[in-house]
Amino acid sequence: MSSVQNDNLTDGMHVMVEALKKNGVDTIYGVVGIPITDLARHAQEEGIRYIGFRHEQSAGNAAAISGYLTKKPGICLTVSAPGFLNGLTALANATVNGFPMIQISGSSDRAIIDLQQGDYEELDQMNIAKPFAKAAYRINKPEDIAIGLARAIRAATSGRPGGVYLDVTTELLGSVIDKVEAEKTLFKVENPAPKSIPSSDSIIKALNLLSSAKKPLVLLGKGAAYSQADELIKKFLDETGIPFLPMSMAKGLLPDNHPQCAAAARSFVLENADTVMLIGARLNWLLGHGKGKHWNPDVRFIQLEIDPKEIDSNRPIEAPVVGDIESSMELLVNGLEKISIKVDSSWIENIEKDKEINIDKMAAKLNTITVPLNYYNALKIVKEVVDSHKDIYLVNEGANTLDDTRNVINMYYPRRRLDCGTWGVMGVGMGFAIGAAITSNKPILAIEGDSAFGFSGMEIETICRYKLPITIVVFNNGGIYRGDHENLGGGTDPSPTTLMATARYDKLIEAFGGTPYNVETQEELKDAITKGIESLKPTLINCKIDPKTGTESGHITSLNPKTAIKN
Repeated sequence: MSSVQNDNLTDGMHVMVEALKKNGVDTIYGVVGIPITDLARHAQEEGIRYIGFRHEQSAGNAAAISGYLTKKPGICLTVSAPGFLNGLTALANATVNGFPMIQISGSSDRAIIDLQQGDYEELDQMNIAKPFAKAAYRINKPEDIAIGLARAIRAATSGRPGGVYLDVTTELLGSVIDKVEAEKTLFKVENPAPKSIPSSDSIIKALNLLSSAKKPLVLLGKGAAYSQADELIKKFLDETGIPFLPMSMAKGLLPDNHPQCAAAARSFVLENADTVMLIGARLNWLLGHGKGKHWNPDVRFIQLEIDPKEIDSNRPIEAPVVGDIESSMELLVNGLEKISIKVDSSWIENIEKDKEINIDKMAAKLNTITVPLNYYNALKIVKEVVDSHKDIYLVNEGANTLDDTRNVINMYYPRRRLDCGTWGVMGVGMGFAIGAAITSNKPILAIEGDSAFGFSGMEIETICRYKLPITIVVFNNGGIYRGDHENLGGGTDPSPTTLMATARYDKLIEAFGGTPYNVETQEELKDAITKGIESLKPTLINCKIDPKTGTESGHITSLNPKTAIKN
């Protein structure tokens, strides 16, 4: 613990904790070690909840998803050098996805690092972090701690949110300062994410473009969900009658069973819409960059975006609305009093016809009985359970497990579906599940591919240690994508994509005192998920899936190049 004994003195660790408390930080996610162990202890002593992980990447993912759910930066605490690097992946992922997060990391002696003299865990952490974070700062003096934290909070939450790195040196943490003088430096950041009001001209242009459209579509991204402008978005869609297509983490912003939801006709609406309004969505790889055979070549775009640099990034945006989504939606709703929008009935009818065709196709997949189970008939059971527990948080990752779950499972409330997002990073599952459980205090259901689960599976010990209401379902098909591939060289080693189909992932949680289930049938799966959710206790279900089911790379096979040489 801190060696400061004089009542008139304090040190950098204590000042940092007081600055965090002053700014409403109530939870820290991290892994302790040199030089930040006492910082975590003192934070806990002062009433900040500390959630200790087995790996910094998972701690960072928990902090990031906490930021997404609350619009306040989640705090991740890491040790120096390797610990910092472990957390950096989560920090980079937070930045790419627009999640507000601050990684506070201890670091070694600057004078030795700068001369590369070989200090303990020597690494120039701040400069390494810069390319992967929205901003990076180093605090060298205890009197600057409050200012440094303020800069990090503002950078993480203002404009497009993102990850911020905050470097705290060993020397800083141990520095002694007069307590009265330290208290004078402390303050609460006011209005860290000020509104950004779009121009009235841009609102009028967007509404006029929509009013002239024959086949309009609203495309909702996770930025729309993050904005928490739920009622304004709902009002705009209700009043205009425009069909909407939710991206993965925007599912539930309006219920997936809403009559205007076009998710079941995704390909049809993208190929035929003549005007698309993007709300908190970017024309990145997840939308084919807005180009190619999956898009109407003559489509006109409206984009609600807080970062002007994102406009015209892939396709010309005819009506850019640059501002925060809540302010933009408020002005758009108000503008409907002067500019009426009426959707052509034939557009709605054609969407409904395509939805019916695809819903029937999906029903055939869901209702096909196989032994062992495949993804679809297993997900039919998950769907039934989620439909009866509509307010549950669903964490999802994998390849086929991710893609098929997104297509099958309906969401009914905003910010309830949490997945790998823009970067498509595997290994976020357990961190997201823990962060969501701590933040929401509600049951969490994590649907995991066996490969994806392996990245962060040791965090089930963290789940059990904190007695979190998390139910994990591992779809175990014994492979990355699928488990039936062969070693092309004919040797005894498994193929590059082969895992252990006989693995009993349920035994892992049993070792830590959680509830295990090993299931092979729909009835067993439904019973296990229902009991797990309703018990509010750590639960892991090993669900056997046919090794022959699954598609290479899931829905993004085209991104995985194959060898051009045939033997």
